[in-house]
Amino acid sequence: MNTATLLTLLAVTLALAAGCSDKKANIRYAAAQTGSNCYAKALPTLGEGGLAWGDTLSMARQKSMANCMRYAGRSGGTPDTCQVVLAGCKD
Repeated sequence: MNTATLLTLLAVTLALAAGCSDKKANIRYAAAQTGSNCYAKALPTLGEGGLAWGDTLSMARQKSMANCMRYAGRSGGTPDTCQVVLAGCKD
């Protein structure tokens, strides 16, 4: 990699970091409730998805889809394309 490419990459990285430095961090995913042992993650084609915990696999899937639709809509994504991509229960 030559010096010009390296400097350009460094400049782009710094510009992106500077643009985000004044924004407050948002916690987008709810913490697991005591006793919830099932989880699901839903993602849209474009935008942010949602992770959720629930007492049953069905409840976790339902919550993650609701979170996905909400977060995708807020992030300029496509809420109608949300799909559960990961789901399971802890032992």
